[in-house]
Order: sequence, then C-alpha cells, then structure tokens
Amino acid sequence: MVFIYRIFINLILIISPFIILIRLINKKEDLTRFQEKIGFFKKNISKGKTVWFHGASVGEIQSIVPLLEKYDKSKNIDQILITSNTLSSSKIISRIKLKKIRHQFFPVDSNIIVKKFLKHWKPSIAFFIDSEIWPNMLINLSKKNIPIVLINARITKKSYYRWSKLKKFSKLIFNKFNLCLSSNKETVFFLKKLGAKNIKYFGNLKYSQSETEKNEIDNQTKKFISKRTAWCASSTHNSEEKFVGLVHNRLKRKYNNLLTVIIPRHIDRVEQIGNELSNLGLKVHYHEPKSKIHKDTDIYLVNSFGKTKSFYSSLKNIFLGGSLINHGGQNPLEAVRYNCNILHGPNISNFSEIFQFLSKQKVSKKITNINQMTNILDKLFSSQKSQKNIKNKINAIGQKILKKNMQEINSIFEKL
Repeated sequence: MVFIYRIFINLILIISPFIILIRLINKKEDLTRFQEKIGFFKKNISKGKTVWFHGASVGEIQSIVPLLEKYDKSKNIDQILITSNTLSSSKIISRIKLKKIRHQFFPVDSNIIVKKFLKHWKPSIAFFIDSEIWPNMLINLSKKNIPIVLINARITKKSYYRWSKLKKFSKLIFNKFNLCLSSNKETVFFLKKLGAKNIKYFGNLKYSQSETEKNEIDNQTKKFISKRTAWCASSTHNSEEKFVGLVHNRLKRKYNNLLTVIIPRHIDRVEQIGNELSNLGLKVHYHEPKSKIHKDTDIYLVNSFGKTKSFYSSLKNIFLGGSLINHGGQNPLEAVRYNCNILHGPNISNFSEIFQFLSKQKVSKKITNINQMTNILDKLFSSQKSQKNIKNKINAIGQKILKKNMQEINSIFEKL
C-alpha cells in the first residue's frame, strides 16, 4: 500500500505546477513562497535543537499558541519551526510575535521531497496538530528515530471509516506516533482501532487558546457599530451568507438601524457574497478602514484575515458558520472569551463536546431555520444579555488541559 501511495503522490507532484498556477490565479498561494511546497526551503539559521509543529490552517495553529509561548522561553530550544498548508495561516503566523518562530509551507508528501525537508531542517521532535496524517513524512521521521506527537488529535467518523478500510496501512502509519494527545473521547476510540499507541485524553487545547494577539479595528468602525443594533455572522460558508441576509431582512422590519457584520471563512468569496446579498436588496459595505461607511449600510462585509477578535470585542451576539451546512462547525471559544452569546446550526461535530459544555452553561443556542434565528436574535437584542462569568471558567479549564498536555510532552523532551 505504501508503494501505491507513493505512486499516487508522485503523479500529484508531476501535475503540481498546474495546480499551483490555478491556486496562484485564485490568490490562494504566495507568489514568492509557493516553491517551499515543492522542495525549495528557507535557509535554516539554527544549528541547535529545532522543535517542529505542523498544522493545516488557521484553527490548528491558533490552538497551539499557548504551547509556542511556553517553548519560546525555553533555553533548551533554539528554533521553533511551524509549517502549514494555507496562505491564510501564514498571515496569522506572521502576527505571532515570538523570537524563535520560523514559518514555511508544508512540502508535498513525496518521499524525495520529505527526505530533503528533514535533512534541511533536522527537527529534534515533530508535532502534528489535529488530523494531519502524512504517510511519507511519518515513515521517514520514524526511520530517523525522531519522536512524533499527534497533538489535539481529532479523527472524525468519516476519516475513521476511510482509514479502517486499509487496516494494515493504517496500523503501519498510526503506529509511528510516539504519543497521541486526543482532543475528544471519540477520537481516543478511533485512534485505538487504527493502531495508535500511548493515547492520552485531557481535553481540547482550544480551551487554552492565547489572548495575547490583538487586532484592533479602527475608531470609525467601532463608533459606527456602537450606534447600531448589531450582530455578527462569523466563519460563514457558501449558502450561509444568504441565510444570514434573509434573517437580516426580517429583523430590519423591527430594528431599522440593524447592522449585520459578516466575516466569511474564505475571503476570496467576498465579491460573490456581496453580489448575493445585494440581490436581496441589502446595502453592502466592504471592510476598508479609510472609506466612509454610509448610514444606510445593512451588511458590513469583512474582506481581510485575522479580524474576528476585534469584532467579537465590539459585538455581543455571534452566529458561527459551517454549522448550517455539512461542515462540522467552527470553534466557538474565541467568541465566548469576549462574553458573546453564541448561535449555531445543527452540524457541529467538529466541536461537539465544547458545544455541549457551552449549552449547559446557557451560552450557546442551536438554530435550524430562519424563523428560529430571527426570534432568538430579537430576544437577545431586547435583553442585551451577555455572558459575564464564562470566560474565567474556560480559562481555568484551559490551564488544566495545557498543563497536563505539557507534562506528557515534557516526558518526551527529557529523552532528547
């Protein structure tokens, strides 16, 4: 099976220039850095101990910032290498102001390129975040006796069933991990079935997400929002913006000063979203700090990365996208830290345990249709209720989870 996988990956490598060209045209790749994915790496400036973290995109990287902050202060670590797959994640990582961090894009999982990558960076230990499983990389790390940790691991039912069809292959790959730190109980069960060893569960690291990053929105926008009856739809996906627009139109019958802030998950869709909302008769303003916001604006559409925290600090009621469609939802903890009320659709499998906790705390509410969402927002606007005590609870949980995860990781560090 490894042989077949390598043939498949090499075929992808052959056509990768065409794939990258399309992604460059769609502004999903960095014109000056896409070469990192095909074996042209940044200069390695460290001859000492390099700790390597890999996460697919923004959410995975943000979940380990508290760990990065701890290890940046460690005298035993000379360099922290972070790899990721997406352009958005590279922009978020550039805002993490830690001295030892270096970022580069994760290479194609070709056996040749993987070997070149490991020879170049010489990591002392490798961390894979969430569900990042790359066979060639894992096999080569294991051959070099480099410890491999799957951190904040999340295996969905869908991915489990895919892996379980290849029992021998999955056991070969998952057995390479020296330690698996699971983010939920379901993943513990799946990891055992797939052949992983040394599995621990303390909770989701996203409870301990760092709050040091600050993204201030301009005073003009803050002032405009403060004078309106406002709410936010965050991390929305295709079709959810139209749903939000229809809710806005209904609420506007009662609140003539209504403002809806929309922060799409993928900002390359903003033009499409703007046109779709304009067809509903809504006045759309694109996030441009220096441009005047017209008083008849219905929708404030955010078209840049890393602005969610800034808007959460100015708004009390947040709908989290990726939950009305079959995506699995988005992490609600960031918004809850700003004392926001959370609304979400029925599809929240990615964060089911977190949403169960928030539901018990009466912080989040599930919605399934336009009428329900309209009614709930109407009540929230009237009550002006916000969550005052939940932040401390989350921080306390997060610190315990972080401490226990670090204890397990440190037991491996001691052997390096």
